[in-house]
Amino acid sequence: MNIHPTAIVDPKAELAEDIEVAPFAIVEADVEIGAGSSIGPHALIAAGTRMGREVRIFNGAVIGTVPQDLKFGGEKSLAVIGDRTMVREFATVNRGTEATGKTVVGSDCLLMAYSHIAHDCVLEDKVILANAVNLAGHISIGEHAILGGIVPVHQFVRIGRHAFIAGGYRVPKDVPPYVLAANEPMRYSGLNSIGLKRSGFSTDTIVAIKRAYKLIYLSDLNVSQGIKRIKDEMELIPEIQHIIEFIESTKRGVI
Repeated sequence: MNIHPTAIVDPKAELAEDIEVAPFAIVEADVEIGAGSSIGPHALIAAGTRMGREVRIFNGAVIGTVPQDLKFGGEKSLAVIGDRTMVREFATVNRGTEATGKTVVGSDCLLMAYSHIAHDCVLEDKVILANAVNLAGHISIGEHAILGGIVPVHQFVRIGRHAFIAGGYRVPKDVPPYVLAANEPMRYSGLNSIGLKRSGFSTDTIVAIKRAYKLIYLSDLNVSQGIKRIKDEMELIPEIQHIIEFIESTKRGVI
Protein backbone atom coordinates (compact mmCIF):
# COMPACT_ATOMS: atom_id res chain seq x y z
CA MET A 1 0.00 0.00 0.00
CA ASN A 2 1.39 3.38 -1.02
CA ILE A 3 -0.19 6.01 1.25
CA HIS A 4 1.50 9.41 1.41
CA PRO A 5 2.24 10.54 4.98
CA THR A 6 0.17 13.71 4.54
CA ALA A 7 -2.95 11.73 3.55
CA ILE A 8 -5.61 11.15 6.22
CA VAL A 9 -6.95 7.59 6.08
CA ASP A 10 -9.37 6.35 8.72
CA PRO A 11 -8.22 3.00 10.12
CA LYS A 12 -11.75 1.65 9.67
CA ALA A 13 -11.59 2.07 5.89
CA GLU A 14 -11.21 -1.23 4.02
CA LEU A 15 -8.40 -0.82 1.50
CA ALA A 16 -6.87 -3.34 -0.89
CA GLU A 17 -3.17 -3.86 -0.35
CA ASP A 18 -1.93 -2.30 -3.59
CA ILE A 19 -3.84 1.01 -3.71
CA GLU A 20 -2.24 4.46 -3.86
CA VAL A 21 -3.33 7.48 -1.84
CA ALA A 22 -1.70 10.78 -2.86
CA PRO A 23 -0.75 13.76 -0.68
CA PHE A 24 -3.49 15.47 1.35
CA ALA A 25 -6.22 13.04 0.24
CA ILE A 26 -8.85 12.04 2.82
CA VAL A 27 -10.40 8.58 3.11
CA GLU A 28 -13.11 8.32 5.75
CA ALA A 29 -14.43 5.32 7.68
CA ASP A 30 -17.02 3.04 6.05
CA VAL A 31 -15.15 3.16 2.75
CA GLU A 32 -14.12 0.21 0.59
CA ILE A 33 -11.49 0.62 -2.15
CA GLY A 34 -10.64 -2.23 -4.53
CA ALA A 35 -7.31 -3.49 -5.77
CA GLY A 36 -5.23 -1.35 -8.09
CA SER A 37 -7.15 1.85 -7.39
CA SER A 38 -5.58 5.27 -6.88
CA ILE A 39 -6.74 8.37 -5.01
CA GLY A 40 -5.34 11.69 -6.24
CA PRO A 41 -4.11 14.69 -4.24
CA HIS A 42 -6.72 16.53 -2.14
CA ALA A 43 -9.47 14.07 -3.13
CA LEU A 44 -12.14 13.21 -0.55
CA ILE A 45 -13.53 9.67 -0.37
CA ALA A 46 -16.39 10.03 2.11
CA ALA A 47 -18.18 7.47 4.26
CA GLY A 48 -20.50 5.20 2.28
CA THR A 49 -18.26 4.96 -0.78
CA ARG A 50 -17.72 1.56 -2.40
CA MET A 51 -15.06 1.56 -5.12
CA GLY A 52 -14.20 -1.36 -7.38
CA ARG A 53 -10.87 -2.41 -8.85
CA GLU A 54 -8.51 -0.11 -10.75
CA VAL A 55 -10.61 3.00 -10.17
CA ARG A 56 -8.72 6.28 -10.67
CA ILE A 57 -9.78 9.32 -8.67
CA PHE A 58 -8.01 12.52 -9.73
CA ASN A 59 -7.07 15.72 -7.95
CA GLY A 60 -9.79 17.31 -5.84
CA ALA A 61 -12.60 14.91 -6.75
CA VAL A 62 -15.21 14.27 -4.05
CA ILE A 63 -16.99 10.90 -3.79
CA GLY A 64 -19.72 9.78 -1.41
CA THR A 65 -20.71 13.01 0.33
CA VAL A 66 -24.28 13.46 1.59
CA PRO A 67 -27.01 14.35 -0.92
CA GLN A 68 -27.86 17.95 -1.71
CA ASP A 69 -31.48 17.16 -0.85
CA LEU A 70 -33.32 18.92 1.97
CA LYS A 71 -35.37 15.76 2.56
CA PHE A 72 -32.23 13.79 3.42
CA GLY A 73 -32.40 12.74 7.05
CA GLY A 74 -28.94 11.33 7.59
CA GLU A 75 -29.90 7.76 6.68
CA LYS A 76 -27.18 5.30 5.75
CA SER A 77 -26.65 5.11 1.99
CA LEU A 78 -23.94 4.39 -0.57
CA ALA A 79 -22.04 5.77 -3.54
CA VAL A 80 -20.87 2.86 -5.69
CA ILE A 81 -18.13 3.24 -8.32
CA GLY A 82 -17.50 0.33 -10.70
CA ASP A 83 -14.23 -1.20 -11.86
CA ARG A 84 -11.84 0.88 -13.99
CA THR A 85 -13.96 4.00 -13.84
CA MET A 86 -12.06 7.28 -14.02
CA VAL A 87 -13.18 10.35 -12.08
CA ARG A 88 -11.34 13.46 -13.22
CA GLU A 89 -10.46 16.69 -11.41
CA PHE A 90 -13.08 18.19 -9.07
CA ALA A 91 -15.91 15.91 -10.19
CA THR A 92 -18.44 15.10 -7.45
CA VAL A 93 -20.63 12.06 -6.73
CA ASN A 94 -23.20 12.24 -3.90
CA ARG A 95 -24.48 9.13 -2.19
CA GLY A 96 -28.13 8.04 -2.30
CA THR A 97 -31.16 8.80 -0.17
CA GLU A 98 -33.75 6.51 1.37
CA ALA A 99 -35.52 6.50 -2.02
CA THR A 100 -33.08 3.94 -3.46
CA GLY A 101 -30.27 3.81 -0.91
CA LYS A 102 -27.44 4.36 -3.38
CA THR A 103 -25.96 6.26 -6.28
CA VAL A 104 -24.33 3.93 -8.81
CA VAL A 105 -21.67 4.57 -11.44
CA GLY A 106 -20.91 1.48 -13.52
CA SER A 107 -17.63 0.07 -14.75
CA ASP A 108 -15.38 1.68 -17.38
CA CYS A 109 -17.08 5.07 -17.09
CA LEU A 110 -15.37 8.44 -17.54
CA LEU A 111 -16.52 11.40 -15.46
CA MET A 112 -14.64 14.43 -16.76
CA ALA A 113 -13.62 17.48 -14.74
CA TYR A 114 -16.29 19.36 -12.78
CA SER A 115 -19.07 16.91 -13.63
CA HIS A 116 -21.62 16.25 -10.89
CA ILE A 117 -23.74 13.17 -10.16
CA ALA A 118 -26.51 13.78 -7.65
CA HIS A 119 -28.25 11.35 -5.31
CA ASP A 120 -29.90 8.14 -6.51
CA CYS A 121 -28.57 8.36 -10.07
CA VAL A 122 -27.67 5.16 -11.91
CA LEU A 123 -25.09 5.15 -14.70
CA GLU A 124 -24.59 1.87 -16.52
CA ASP A 125 -21.21 0.73 -17.88
CA LYS A 126 -19.07 2.79 -20.28
CA VAL A 127 -20.95 6.06 -19.85
CA ILE A 128 -19.00 9.25 -20.60
CA LEU A 129 -19.84 12.60 -19.01
CA ALA A 130 -17.84 15.45 -20.53
CA ASN A 131 -16.69 18.49 -18.57
CA ALA A 132 -19.24 20.20 -16.31
CA VAL A 133 -22.15 17.86 -17.02
CA ASN A 134 -24.63 18.23 -14.15
CA LEU A 135 -27.02 15.43 -13.26
CA ALA A 136 -29.91 16.13 -10.90
CA GLY A 137 -31.27 13.36 -8.67
CA HIS A 138 -32.79 10.05 -9.77
CA ILE A 139 -31.41 10.13 -13.33
CA SER A 140 -30.64 6.89 -15.16
CA ILE A 141 -28.24 6.63 -18.09
CA GLY A 142 -27.85 3.53 -20.25
CA GLU A 143 -24.61 1.89 -21.27
CA HIS A 144 -22.32 3.60 -23.79
CA ALA A 145 -24.25 6.89 -23.60
CA ILE A 146 -22.19 10.07 -24.04
CA LEU A 147 -23.12 13.53 -22.75
CA GLY A 148 -21.29 16.55 -24.19
CA GLY A 149 -19.88 19.36 -22.09
CA ILE A 150 -21.93 21.70 -19.89
CA VAL A 151 -25.13 19.65 -20.21
CA PRO A 152 -27.68 19.93 -17.36
CA VAL A 153 -30.10 17.02 -16.97
CA HIS A 154 -33.45 17.37 -15.17
CA GLN A 155 -34.26 15.08 -12.25
CA PHE A 156 -35.87 11.70 -13.03
CA VAL A 157 -34.85 11.88 -16.70
CA ARG A 158 -33.74 8.67 -18.43
CA ILE A 159 -31.14 8.62 -21.19
CA GLY A 160 -31.11 5.48 -23.30
CA ARG A 161 -28.14 3.30 -24.13
CA HIS A 162 -25.82 4.44 -26.92
CA ALA A 163 -27.44 7.90 -27.00
CA PHE A 164 -25.32 10.99 -27.68
CA ILE A 165 -26.27 14.37 -26.17
CA ALA A 166 -24.67 17.35 -27.91
CA GLY A 167 -22.79 19.76 -25.66
CA GLY A 168 -24.39 22.83 -24.15
CA TYR A 169 -28.04 21.77 -24.33
CA ARG A 170 -30.35 21.02 -21.40
CA VAL A 171 -32.15 17.68 -21.15
CA PRO A 172 -35.70 18.13 -19.78
CA LYS A 173 -37.23 14.83 -20.97
CA ASP A 174 -36.24 11.23 -21.64
CA VAL A 175 -33.83 10.64 -24.52
CA PRO A 176 -34.49 7.35 -26.32
CA PRO A 177 -31.69 4.86 -27.00
CA TYR A 178 -29.35 5.08 -30.00
CA VAL A 179 -30.22 8.68 -30.93
CA LEU A 180 -28.32 11.93 -31.36
CA ALA A 181 -30.09 14.69 -29.41
CA ALA A 182 -29.45 18.43 -29.67
CA ASN A 183 -30.99 21.91 -30.00
CA GLU A 184 -33.20 24.02 -27.73
CA PRO A 185 -35.68 22.68 -26.92
CA MET A 186 -33.91 19.34 -27.19
CA ARG A 187 -35.10 17.15 -30.03
CA TYR A 188 -34.21 14.15 -32.14
CA SER A 189 -31.36 15.01 -34.51
CA GLY A 190 -30.73 11.62 -36.10
CA LEU A 191 -29.04 8.43 -35.02
CA ASN A 192 -25.79 8.17 -33.11
CA SER A 193 -24.50 6.39 -36.19
CA ILE A 194 -20.80 6.76 -35.45
CA GLY A 195 -21.25 5.45 -31.92
CA LEU A 196 -23.30 2.49 -33.13
CA LYS A 197 -20.71 1.54 -35.74
CA ARG A 198 -17.89 1.81 -33.22
CA SER A 199 -19.84 -0.45 -30.88
CA GLY A 200 -20.17 -3.12 -33.57
CA PHE A 201 -23.81 -2.74 -34.61
CA SER A 202 -24.45 -4.33 -38.01
CA THR A 203 -25.59 -2.25 -40.97
CA ASP A 204 -28.93 -4.09 -41.02
CA THR A 205 -29.54 -3.26 -37.34
CA ILE A 206 -28.66 0.41 -37.83
CA VAL A 207 -31.01 0.59 -40.84
CA ALA A 208 -33.81 -0.95 -38.77
CA ILE A 209 -33.27 1.51 -35.91
CA LYS A 210 -33.28 4.41 -38.38
CA ARG A 211 -36.54 3.20 -39.90
CA ALA A 212 -38.16 2.94 -36.46
CA TYR A 213 -37.23 6.50 -35.56
CA LYS A 214 -38.37 7.73 -38.95
CA LEU A 215 -41.85 6.48 -38.06
CA ILE A 216 -41.71 8.11 -34.63
CA TYR A 217 -40.08 11.44 -35.46
CA LEU A 218 -40.04 12.05 -39.20
CA SER A 219 -43.59 11.19 -40.23
CA ASP A 220 -47.04 12.70 -39.76
CA LEU A 221 -47.70 10.24 -36.94
CA ASN A 222 -47.67 11.03 -33.25
CA VAL A 223 -45.45 8.93 -30.99
CA SER A 224 -48.15 6.42 -30.07
CA GLN A 225 -49.13 5.95 -33.70
CA GLY A 226 -45.48 5.55 -34.66
CA ILE A 227 -44.98 2.84 -32.04
CA LYS A 228 -48.08 1.00 -33.33
CA ARG A 229 -46.76 1.11 -36.90
CA ILE A 230 -43.41 -0.26 -35.71
CA LYS A 231 -45.17 -3.16 -33.98
CA ASP A 232 -47.33 -3.86 -37.04
CA GLU A 233 -44.74 -3.48 -39.78
CA MET A 234 -41.25 -4.19 -38.47
CA GLU A 235 -39.32 -7.21 -37.32
CA LEU A 236 -39.05 -6.82 -33.57
CA ILE A 237 -35.34 -7.46 -33.16
CA PRO A 238 -33.98 -6.81 -29.63
CA GLU A 239 -32.95 -3.23 -30.40
CA ILE A 240 -36.41 -2.36 -31.74
CA GLN A 241 -38.07 -4.02 -28.76
CA HIS A 242 -35.86 -1.95 -26.47
CA ILE A 243 -36.92 1.29 -28.21
CA ILE A 244 -40.59 0.35 -27.80
CA GLU A 245 -40.20 -0.58 -24.13
CA PHE A 246 -38.22 2.58 -23.36
CA ILE A 247 -40.77 4.92 -24.92
CA GLU A 248 -43.81 3.10 -23.54
CA SER A 249 -42.39 3.25 -19.99
CA THR A 250 -41.58 6.98 -19.98
CA LYS A 251 -42.96 9.10 -17.16
CA ARG A 252 -41.54 12.49 -18.15
CA GLY A 253 -42.24 12.06 -21.85
CA VAL A 254 -39.61 11.73 -24.56
CA ILE A 255 -37.86 14.51 -26.48
